[in-house]
Amino acid sequence: MKRNYSCLAVFIFFAFLVCCFAFALPAQAKDILIVHSYDLDNICGAPQQQGVLESLAEAGFKAGKNLTVHQYAMNTKKENNTPELMAKQAAAVLEKVKKITPDVLVLLDDNAFRTVGLKLVDSKFNIVFSGMNGQPEDYDRKVKWMDSWSKPGHNITGVYEKLHFIEACMVQKKIIPGLEKILVVTDNSPTGRAVLKQVRKEMDESGNELGIEFQIRIASTWEEYVEIIRQTGTDSSIGTIYPAATLLKDRDGKSHSTSEIIKWTVANSMIPGIPLNYSFSRLGMLGGVGVDFIAMGRQAGVMAAEILKGSAPGEIPIEEAERYALVFNLNRAKELGMDIPTDILMAADVIYK
Repeated sequence: MKRNYSCLAVFIFFAFLVCCFAFALPAQAKDILIVHSYDLDNICGAPQQQGVLESLAEAGFKAGKNLTVHQYAMNTKKENNTPELMAKQAAAVLEKVKKITPDVLVLLDDNAFRTVGLKLVDSKFNIVFSGMNGQPEDYDRKVKWMDSWSKPGHNITGVYEKLHFIEACMVQKKIIPGLEKILVVTDNSPTGRAVLKQVRKEMDESGNELGIEFQIRIASTWEEYVEIIRQTGTDSSIGTIYPAATLLKDRDGKSHSTSEIIKWTVANSMIPGIPLNYSFSRLGMLGGVGVDFIAMGRQAGVMAAEILKGSAPGEIPIEEAERYALVFNLNRAKELGMDIPTDILMAADVIYK
């Protein structure tokens, strides 16, 4: 009887050691490839990557420990901004995907999704997009990649970049009580066209209960954009501008990126501007409601973590960017001679001084 108890004790002891050893083993390392449509420091892409990695870390996937992070910048704004050059970049990304075979491929912004993601529909790769400006249904008409928002059904899911344009206009009207007209300025790039389509969609859905007149101008070149902004200085009816141009070429073929466009606009216009991206206020724009790109990246990161834990992308619903940020640049307000109401300032997420 004693011998039986001794054998049982030995068995339990060894079972305990095996369990301890198993729990001590590190989780199998995962690979993630983050593809930026633009350069790695882009004012729209960099915050999204930050958010993605923050959510992954919170879920237990930490870069340098059990997660290897690969990244690639397609640089389709300033340099590789023709269809031919974008196609070459897409080919390079596809080669990298084949070589790395990442557990999750994260595509930031439309150019990466359009040129890479749509080529990998129903492949073995798990894909999460973030910052999609184009309508998911429009992309689905090109290549069948989505059954529905609630159940995509294929190998792709992600976060649609809802602009919260109407909320931005509501806040702007509180800042400028007599606001009657807002000028929206976009460009002819794929992103510019997608942003304009979403702005119009939000306008239609709201029924324009704000009582604001919206004027839309599309700049095909840098020179056209400059002229449009300069004309606003002679039109006293325009109370606010919404600069949404992301890529403009001048007559010499030089490309002007988002950051350059915003900085020039601030330096050459004395009309308050609503930021599409809340980081635009860091560049000097007055502010208001803008998309929170870090939060949008976090949403995509949560999806990537679910996939790394075993979920299929097709079972994860597509989401809209849930959060916008209320942000102001007080130096710009002072320059414009404006006083932002205290209650609005107290509600702000970020204030630049």
